[in-house]
Amino acid sequence: PKMAEAESEAKQPLFSDLADVSISSDVPVEGQITVPVNSQSQEDDYSTLDEPVKETIMRDLKAVGKKFIHVMYPKKSSTLLRDWDLWGPLVLCVLLAMLLQGGSVENKHDGGPQFAEVFVIVWFGAVVITLNSKLLGGTISFFQSLCVLGYCILPLTVALIICSLIRLAPHSSTTEIPMAVVIIRFIIVLAAFGWSTFASTAFLADSQPPNRKALAVYPIFLFYFVISWMIISNASA
Repeated sequence: PKMAEAESEAKQPLFSDLADVSISSDVPVEGQITVPVNSQSQEDDYSTLDEPVKETIMRDLKAVGKKFIHVMYPKKSSTLLRDWDLWGPLVLCVLLAMLLQGGSVENKHDGGPQFAEVFVIVWFGAVVITLNSKLLGGTISFFQSLCVLGYCILPLTVALIICSLIRLAPHSSTTEIPMAVVIIRFIIVLAAFGWSTFASTAFLADSQPPNRKALAVYPIFLFYFVISWMIISNASA
């Protein structure tokens, strides 16, 4: 008999006893289910396919301008790393190459670098530094490093523009540059070199392991030193 009762109980459906449970009307039923009606995906929020071209260009120009400000006033910020782009570095590299080429068209024997030489040196150097950073265990991506290194050329580009204006200033000698002008140019380029190095390390140093920061900063120092030397040694600047 006990075995028969056990088999009959096992054949009963699960939670069959709940069918006899009644809920009194005096017991309030609490709870709330809300379904978002106007919810949009993150892709819809950041879609720019339907906006006018003018707004897209102005937004990109404002973003580039903000990054220039971050370089001129370097501080620990993730703006250059989070919203990276290569428009600013491209503009600076083209401007730097055009200014360094300068009088090479008029005087082919001035020793000034050609446009392609400057372009290759800047981008090849930035790629080498980025690969070195990744091999040392850096936590930033390849294009983030290129973005920072490219934007930090801004102080050197400004120094080159100032040196070009000083070059255009009238002086007594027409064949040789006065020593005072050379010293002024040297001081301006030296200050820009220090500013570019400091700004780039302010953004990139924290992405390196603590025991390898010196190995990551040294190539950056050489990179901006080569560009500075090109500015100082160029006769047309």
